Amino acid sequence: MHRVVLHLYDNDPKRMNLVLNNAANIDAHYKAKGEEVQIEIVAYGPGLTMLHAGKSLVKKRIANFGQNFDNITFRACGKTHKKMSKKAGKSVPLLPQAKMVPAGVVHLMERQEQGWSYVRP
Repeated sequence: MHRVVLHLYDNDPKRMNLVLNNAANIDAHYKAKGEEVQIEIVAYGPGLTMLHAGKSLVKKRIANFGQNFDNITFRACGKTHKKMSKKAGKSVPLLPQAKMVPAGVVHLMERQEQGWSYVRP
């Protein structure tokens, strides 16, 4: 089993699509070899906009990923979400594919400590 965590810190649609392309390419590579891979995409800071239900410019792609890839998951930084919600004056809605982690950076560290590969596209 291969495991990789990709991180997104940028509120840039090109970077968001690059991360999604990387995930799809990694998945295709290992499926072609008959091997399994788990992929997590962790968004924090300005990158959390990718998972913002009202502002994501890639929400259709993320919905497609949710329907077609059971091995690709999305993690949202709880600390960033709290700051965004405070600034908005209400809880910021996230896409249903997003699962909250307490802190994106800490999650990345812990995944690396667990032996996951780390990529910053």
